[in-house]
Amino acid sequence: MIWKWLGALVLFPVQMVYLVVKAAVCLVLPPKLRDLSRENVLVTGGGRGIGRHLAREFARRGVKKIILWGRTEKCLKETTEEIRMMGTECHYFICDVGNREEVYRQAKAVREKVGDITILVNNAAVVHGKSLMDSDDDALLKSQHINTLGQFWTTKAFLPRMLELQNGHIVCLNSVLALSAIPGAIDYCTSKASSFAFMESLTLGLLDCPGVNATTVLPFHTSTEMFQGMRIRFPSLFPPLKPETVARRTVEAVQMNQAFLLLPWTMHVLVILKSILPQAALEEIHKFSGSYTCMNTFKGRT
Repeated sequence: MIWKWLGALVLFPVQMVYLVVKAAVCLVLPPKLRDLSRENVLVTGGGRGIGRHLAREFARRGVKKIILWGRTEKCLKETTEEIRMMGTECHYFICDVGNREEVYRQAKAVREKVGDITILVNNAAVVHGKSLMDSDDDALLKSQHINTLGQFWTTKAFLPRMLELQNGHIVCLNSVLALSAIPGAIDYCTSKASSFAFMESLTLGLLDCPGVNATTVLPFHTSTEMFQGMRIRFPSLFPPLKPETVARRTVEAVQMNQAFLLLPWTMHVLVILKSILPQAALEEIHKFSGSYTCMNTFKGRT
């Protein structure tokens, strides 16, 4: 038993060095991208914003079928017609992911009408955009139900079949605000932090499940209607991401089986700084960057 433990202690650092070198090589060499031609993709919140761009990107990369979920039929119908014009089979279902019974009911309808889902993209989200004391209780609950609990219901609805098929991928469109919260969006930051913990736990839990993987994407402020009015102090230094860029990088991460993706790469610096700097220094960084007041002009989706 002692020799077994000693062997494990010696082997562990060797494994760490190997994995770090392997990751470094993958950054330099062009990666081998997974073929998506046999995959059925479901995108929640797929009618507009990043969800619409995700549908377009998956269609460009030749997926078999795309299914869109959302609450606004007009947007879903427009996006569905656009994807069909690109030559990809596409269907839409009206579904509020914050409603557990509705998720399970529509998941059953998808399986019966379209077939098994092999890539689930949890993209649907809302933001109230106010401080805690100014927030309506129902609006706060809505954020948690859609942004966090909705992922519980959708994943429970589709993951069991993925495990049976030994083919599946769970994707979460999260936010860098899960790692670094700001005032004025307490509902959104809280829900995204919970969502990040959910995905981190799920990713580790899938390590022993062959063929089934997970990807969490944490982008910086993205120029969509949902965060309309949000202002960054130095937009030339920290320009908002384009939704098409987030969609493209997300699909690439799925094809490369990348577990976590921070966008842009400079967000890694933020994570490091949060790990080593005292709270007073972090507060000064927030003040200097303008994140303390960036939600003061927030308008949101009209």
